[in-house]
Amino acid sequence: MLFSFCPVGVSPLKVQMPALSPTMEEGNIVKWLKKEGEAVSAGDALCEIETDKAVVTMESNDDGILAKILIEEGSRNVRLGTPIALMVEEGQDWKQVEIPPPDAEATHAAAAPVLPSAPPPPPRIQISTVCHYLCSLYKQRLRLSPAARHILDTHGIDPKLATPTGPRGLITKEDALKILKMSPASKTSPASLTAPSPVPSPSPVPTPAATPPPLGSRPNIPPLSVPGKPGAPGTFTEIPASNVRRVIAQRLTQSKTTIPHAYASIDCDMAAVMQLRKDLAKEHIKVSVNDFIIKAAAVTLKEMPEVNVTWSGDGPRALDSIHISVAVATDKGLITPIIMDAANKGVQEISANAKALAQKARDGKLLPEEYQGGSFSISNLGMFGISGFSAVINPPQACILAIGTSRAELCLCEDNQTLRTQQLMTVTLSSDGRLVDDELASRFLDKFRSNLEQPQRMVLA
Repeated sequence: MLFSFCPVGVSPLKVQMPALSPTMEEGNIVKWLKKEGEAVSAGDALCEIETDKAVVTMESNDDGILAKILIEEGSRNVRLGTPIALMVEEGQDWKQVEIPPPDAEATHAAAAPVLPSAPPPPPRIQISTVCHYLCSLYKQRLRLSPAARHILDTHGIDPKLATPTGPRGLITKEDALKILKMSPASKTSPASLTAPSPVPSPSPVPTPAATPPPLGSRPNIPPLSVPGKPGAPGTFTEIPASNVRRVIAQRLTQSKTTIPHAYASIDCDMAAVMQLRKDLAKEHIKVSVNDFIIKAAAVTLKEMPEVNVTWSGDGPRALDSIHISVAVATDKGLITPIIMDAANKGVQEISANAKALAQKARDGKLLPEEYQGGSFSISNLGMFGISGFSAVINPPQACILAIGTSRAELCLCEDNQTLRTQQLMTVTLSSDGRLVDDELASRFLDKFRSNLEQPQRMVLA
């Protein structure tokens, strides 16, 4: 929390919007936990702030009295360093606190003498403005073929009623005949158009309302979308994006546009893991398949440290610790809490940590150190019946492992040439081609499969 002294009045302390995560640029005030006039001690929770990752509780670093709340609950997109509240020291009259001006520099600038300024230069017309104006005139001008112009002029039909299907919005003869058939004022067949005959003065043609374009045609101009009219064609509803959603969109775009993704898949036999889970359940030890997957990935990274790397601006960076980021779906978006030092933890301890972190993620109560700094990510959609998928790398990490559901398949035993059922699970590794090439990714998946199919190896690793 940032404090700075104000030189006027009772000398209040400015409580400013802090940076609660490395990528945070602005935050939302979710809830004030203290009221104006209430005493505050060091370590007390002042308010809840929604960052680009989660809802974090902001604590006070000093003792005092909360004199004035400058930014109310529900305020969004508050920039870093913006004063959000004022505090005074104990014993001072908090009701007499003076609110500082919103921008001191602007105040000083306003008080400075105004110097005569040079006359503004004459306005210059931008070339882009002229081009835009000419393009708009071109779009407004209808383009008709000679045959279409003759048909429409003969029958007194407005060319704007026709739907152009020709190149670059050209109204063709067929377009004119279609609008002629739809007009109730004329029953003339196309053949009669070739022989001139005395035609009575046409009656005004009513404008048809919202004529649908013919099948197979391409509209010249897309329909305009109008908000606030649900159900009508071409309308939409604005949905405000949360800070988490905006950051997810930025990081996904950054990942797919700057990281050369490479993909490799392998099938793992889950029979040994399934049997071990049943044996542990008899002893009232409940662990999930995902807990074994986290352990297997961590042990494999320990055996192959060349995969436990990240990409920095200067190049590869080897990591000393193995922290596994596990994707958790929340109402506000996807977040990846971290199982710290997963290679040195047992499956039961990993299970307990994963459950606690997943619940904190759904409640929006994760601390910054609980979701920042992972070295390898795992995303599991097997519980939704997804057989296999490819995940997007979480920069600056080098890899992410996508887990599908397990399925029963018949396979032929090479020893006795008999059929048996296998519980196979497809895993797909998305790797950064700058750090993990195809050969290294293949060896990693082979080692991962061996560890997962033989859980006892993970104990010895």
